[in-house]
Amino acid sequence: MTIDFRNINSVWASIFAETLKRLGLACVVICPGSRSTPLAIAFARQSPSLEVISILDERSAAFFALGRAKATGRPAAIVCTSGTAGANFYPAVIEAKESCVPLLLLTADRPPELRNCHSGQTVDQLKLYGTYPNWQAELAIPSPDMAMLAYLRQTIIHAWEKTLHPVPGAVHLNVPLRDPLAPLQEVEPLHAASLQFLQSQFQSERFFTHVPIQRLTSDTTHHPYSFLLNEWLNSSQGIIIAGVAQPQKPREYCHAIAHLSQTLKFPVLAEGLSPVRNHADFNPNIISTYDLILRDRSLAKQLAPEVVIQIGEMPTSKELRNWLTDTLGQKWVVDPSDRNLDPLHGRTTHLRVSIEELGRWSAPSGREWKKLENSPYLELWLTAEAKVRANVNQTLAPMEELFEGKTAWLLSQTLPSKTPIFIANSMPVRDVEFFWQPNSLGLQPFFNRGANGIDGTLSTALGIAHRHQSSVMLTGDLALLHDTNGFLIRNKFVGHLTIVLINNNGGGIFEMLPVAQFEPPFEEFFATPQDIDFAQLCATYSIEHELISSWKQLQDKLNPLPTQGIRVLELRTNRKADAKWRKENLGKFIVFEA
Repeated sequence: MTIDFRNINSVWASIFAETLKRLGLACVVICPGSRSTPLAIAFARQSPSLEVISILDERSAAFFALGRAKATGRPAAIVCTSGTAGANFYPAVIEAKESCVPLLLLTADRPPELRNCHSGQTVDQLKLYGTYPNWQAELAIPSPDMAMLAYLRQTIIHAWEKTLHPVPGAVHLNVPLRDPLAPLQEVEPLHAASLQFLQSQFQSERFFTHVPIQRLTSDTTHHPYSFLLNEWLNSSQGIIIAGVAQPQKPREYCHAIAHLSQTLKFPVLAEGLSPVRNHADFNPNIISTYDLILRDRSLAKQLAPEVVIQIGEMPTSKELRNWLTDTLGQKWVVDPSDRNLDPLHGRTTHLRVSIEELGRWSAPSGREWKKLENSPYLELWLTAEAKVRANVNQTLAPMEELFEGKTAWLLSQTLPSKTPIFIANSMPVRDVEFFWQPNSLGLQPFFNRGANGIDGTLSTALGIAHRHQSSVMLTGDLALLHDTNGFLIRNKFVGHLTIVLINNNGGGIFEMLPVAQFEPPFEEFFATPQDIDFAQLCATYSIEHELISSWKQLQDKLNPLPTQGIRVLELRTNRKADAKWRKENLGKFIVFEA
């Protein structure tokens, strides 16, 4: 146990660090600044039992912490000084809220008497992040009183719990601190009797005996929703949608979905941003080409479901969303959070359980709840999937030109087993949905689809890859350029990240929208080409760079992956030619006779 008794700020900050360490905090990111000095020193003194990382840019730091939390499933903490520093956390706070990732934000602040008097580096930090945190509070001014130290300990415990329950997200603690900020002996030291009492309390460790708090488990043997299985079994035209998901235990998650699919004999429409496509050996009923299949209006009409079971968030596909809107079937959303996950506003019932828990439901009658044969409906889906997938493969395999859509297709077959891959927003997530091939490699997709922004793309990927298996990021040029300060993390980064950069010199996704017809102002205000030499940019940060000129070269670089460092593999593509190819060819994959 490490408690610094030199001044009250030191004691206060030491309790912060010690309590969080005992609760299970493993990583804290420190952004440089003066007002946060007590917290920075207290956390630094906990190293190496805590990993303490210094990152210059607060926005990058927050997304790096977000990545660590995504990879580990436990909260990461971020510390910054007063003023505008904390405002740079905001995009990551929003993403944490929208994608249910636990984060603990500790913003140092000036004491009340130095606010609203132009004292410098002071802004209103109360409720700085609006409604996005799970919980937020301003702490009291540090005090040596034992009751106040107990208040601090319990508030920290409560804050930790609120990052995780009932739904993971961000918690903001604003921490006002008076001078002296450095661990100097105070002019009027702590009263000797008080100091002696405090030391005795901490030395005996009685102060921390109830930390950590154990999570309670629930008895799921008999679940009130188990009657639904019977209703689902009676339907011959049902689908399971495995939506956007990055579960901590992907194998168990995929097993549970496969179990439900094989029990009900329902096809699983598996989003590319789900681990399901990467565990294809678990489930023979995976449909990966649903976006292309549903472009055949006649076939889409035949495939209209009576029952829709949506696991997690809705997939990216606009074709799927439009098709579901046109059907009148009953829908259930299976997700343990309290969020509304039906943007289509259909006939929807939310089941507030996890898919793993759903798989543990028992049949009240004791009989085996399983259909023995595939329905004609399921066979129609499987036949369409086989033919469309074959068409996709036969089209992409011989393609020699660097079409950006082929990159996702190739990654799904080439990466080493269990590789974590962070997929940037805009076109990469859509190419993954269109072209990512089912496989049994156990690849781990990660992404920031909470708010769907390009903020913090590189920093999040580095946070995921840090102390993880060698990892990959698939990104466009604008998403990478938006977060090049993430490269400043390179000297603290442990592990390897390969960045597969699709450089089409602009926003390729806008080429697919109607606004692309309007020139001007399309190129300047929507496509926004930046004309960056990425080799020079990488050299500035001492990052390895290689220009990829063939698919064979890319495959050779992706397996095996290096074990250390950061590198950029750049593919230069033609934005307008790629958009033209998509418009002319996506519809051709659906040539199908039912």
